[in-house]
Amino acid sequence: MGTTTLARPGLAELITKARTLTDRSAGPRETAFAVADMLRERLPSPEILTEEERLGDPGHYVGHTLHAETAFSVVAVVWRPGQRTVIHDHVAWCVFGVLQGVEYETLYRLDTDHLTEIGRTANQVGEVSGFAPPGDIHRVHNTGDSTAISLHIYGADLGVTPSSIRRVYDLPVR
Repeated sequence: MGTTTLARPGLAELITKARTLTDRSAGPRETAFAVADMLRERLPSPEILTEEERLGDPGHYVGHTLHAETAFSVVAVVWRPGQRTVIHDHVAWCVFGVLQGVEYETLYRLDTDHLTEIGRTANQVGEVSGFAPPGDIHRVHNTGDSTAISLHIYGADLGVTPSSIRRVYDLPVR
């Protein structure tokens, strides 16, 4: 019924609750919001990762897949200072919560031949957000001086699909 790599504090309960919510016949946006509400109540500590996993990688941000099954996957992402994603969107709905540090997010709208910045958010420890395509174009960046860690729940089986990213946008930003 899915793959889980290690016994991790709080993960089993999180998976059980997420499974209940994703088994419903709600649409992607409604599912994302329901999973976000659940994650707010059960956001684990950074200790869901091992000490070694929490170190990250000096070259790029690192995603640790903690669980994957047909309806959803749970991934912890470690961002060292200065690390960022490309501007991208997703293959499915996504929910994330910040476990450590600050995760800066810039949101974009796709126009005919360019992107328009439509918002910026500094997501603090304990904050949870969710979204669903379309309208999920963003870049995530750790602009702080310390390592940031966030927990993501994606509405896709990342054991089968190697990435949650659907498209990368290499367009001018206006």
